[in-house]
Amino acid sequence: MHEGCSASFEDGKQVVDKIRMMGFADQPMVMPFNIKCEECGEEFIMETHEGKCPKCSMVYGVTPCHAFNPDNVMAAGKNY
Repeated sequence: MHEGCSASFEDGKQVVDKIRMMGFADQPMVMPFNIKCEECGEEFIMETHEGKCPKCSMVYGVTPCHAFNPDNVMAAGKNY
């Protein structure tokens, strides 16, 4: 099931499901990202591989293999 760093995801829900399944959701990222929420525009620091906007509860995720660039962070949905 684990595809290493070659996995591609259609949406943020798949990313968040994957990092939860692999146990990375609460793991700290090497480089925290400043994220601008695509739902409400709030800026927040994403420090773990799964993050949540403090204003509107939009959930974001990034796999460890792709956590080198904030462009790889994908939104999964509010309270996902």
